[in-house]
Amino acid sequence: MPFSRPQKVCLCPFLPVHPLHISTYLYIIQHPAEESKVLRTVPLLAACLPQDKCKVKIGRRFSEERDPELSTVCRKSGTLILYPGAEAANLEEFILDSPIYPSTIIIIDGTWSQAKDIFYKNSLFRLPKQVQLKTSISSQYVIRAQPTNRCLSTLECAAVALSILEKNNYIQETLLRPLRALCSFQLQHGAQIRLSKEHLLKNGLYPKPMPKNKRKLRKMELLMNSVKI
Repeated sequence: MPFSRPQKVCLCPFLPVHPLHISTYLYIIQHPAEESKVLRTVPLLAACLPQDKCKVKIGRRFSEERDPELSTVCRKSGTLILYPGAEAANLEEFILDSPIYPSTIIIIDGTWSQAKDIFYKNSLFRLPKQVQLKTSISSQYVIRAQPTNRCLSTLECAAVALSILEKNNYIQETLLRPLRALCSFQLQHGAQIRLSKEHLLKNGLYPKPMPKNKRKLRKMELLMNSVKI
């Protein structure tokens, strides 16, 4: 799987020799702005999974007319969408009580504001059961800043979710291996560890002036007090 990287920092040795055997179908809904970013995790994720089990849909707006396939997937009773919130069930608890074992999971790939825009402005994504991950692990994607210490990259979310759905912790370890290698290579070649906005605010290290907009200022205050936003 070519990643257009020099040989000495090639990620191919950290990928599984054969795509992971999974029964779950994974749909990544990717915001168009993510497509041009160099240090993104979805290509690594796709390289580890069978092509027919991992599909990437790029766009902001989706409808039955524009994407009949996705519309059909969203209407199936075995489809979940991974998006945190008050309405979201804990994934591990949900599958214990679900009469139909989930066959498909949808994950939105983008910044938090981009993901929020996609989730709330596409009625299709309110059709599947909404779930979230209850995990205490911190992101290992340390070369890209996150809003809080608990935020995970798309690859990490997929790794945890697939491990739960497939009942196989080896999947999580296998998917995280190339991510760790990517971060290690970047740090060796001058990249800096990017601390979360939450950490910077709490420790008085945030480098920008505090916003004057009341809504943005309130979000900053919530981050400083570890309130989920």
